[in-house]
This record gives sequence, structure tokens and C-alpha cells, in this order.
Amino acid sequence: MHRGKDLPDALGRPELAAGRKPFQSIWIFLVADSVSFGLLFLVFMVERLGQPVLFAESAHRLNALLGLGNTLILITGSWLVALAVAACRVGSVDRTRRRLVAAIVVSSGFAFVKIFEYGSKVGDGITPLTNDFYTFYYALTGFHLLHYLTGMGALIYLAVLTVRVHEIEARFTLWLESAALFWHVVDLLWIFLFAMLYLLGVQT
Repeated sequence: MHRGKDLPDALGRPELAAGRKPFQSIWIFLVADSVSFGLLFLVFMVERLGQPVLFAESAHRLNALLGLGNTLILITGSWLVALAVAACRVGSVDRTRRRLVAAIVVSSGFAFVKIFEYGSKVGDGITPLTNDFYTFYYALTGFHLLHYLTGMGALIYLAVLTVRVHEIEARFTLWLESAALFWHVVDLLWIFLFAMLYLLGVQT
């Protein structure tokens, strides 16, 4: 029996890995995590119905352009991550690395914008204790920022791995697909936050 011909190893064969789904554990985590965010969104909407004027006036003090800028940053980052996955599936280490690095560089802009935004709010005396709206604002965006940092850590780790290898393995492809899935969810959650927090102020 010729193992090399009859039973090819999935390692080093990105075409075999491409048909596999990301780790099931990431799906379980993302579903549970999305439910957690969903509950927070629900509580926010209930409180908003109870205090419509306060929430509208408070949201009006948010900078919608900063929120839009961060939305565009994350969408661009997700696009670059998707390109990295596509390059990985055809076995191109160099293109995978370049696109991951590009995604990391672009997406890092999100953190700088959030630091500036938080700093300006605190400088204006607006904290989580200011009112109920800002309690939700800091809690929701802070929770999302934690997810963003986790995703960035995963992308950086995978980018470093591409420096050490000369060919794509099936296991790496699964890791990248899982990280990409997580990153896309981070992007999607921010879009919901942008609509719920920032666009509320634009409408008033």
C-alpha cells in the first residue's frame, strides 16, 4: 500500500483543508457570545423606551463621524482577513502573511479612534456614572473592545506563524478560518453598536 498516493496527509495540503469547517468550538463560543450581546442590546432598548429624551440627548453628544470611521476601518479589516483566508486556501504563505499584516495595520486604527473618543468623553466629564445611556455606552463599547483586542491578538499570532513556515498546513488553515469567523462577528457587532448608539444621536 502506497500511503503517499492512496492516503495523502492533510498537512501541507491546503486544498484538503479548504473544505473543512472551522473548529466547532468557535461556533459554540460565538453563538453564546452573540446571545450575551443580544441580551445587552435588549436591555438597552428597554431602557431607551423608558428614557427616550435622555437617551436621545446623550447620544447626540457622541461623534457619529468617529463611529462611522471605525465602522469603515473594521469593514476594510474584515475584507483583508477574507483575502488572507483565500490566499491560505490556495497555499500561498507570502500572500497570507501580507494580507494579515495589512488587516492588522488597518484594524489598529480602530483602537486609536476609541482611545481618542474615550479620552475626549472623560475630558468633558462624561463617565459611566453620568447617566444610564453612558453606562450602556461604556459597557457595550468596552465589551466590544475586549473582543476586538482578542481578535487582534489572534491575527497577530497567526501572522507571526507565517514567518516561521514555508508551506500552509491544514491545521493553520483551520486556525485562520476560525480567527476570521471571530473577526467578522466582531465587525458585525460593531455595526449593530454603531446603529444603536451613534445613529440614535443623528436622528435627533
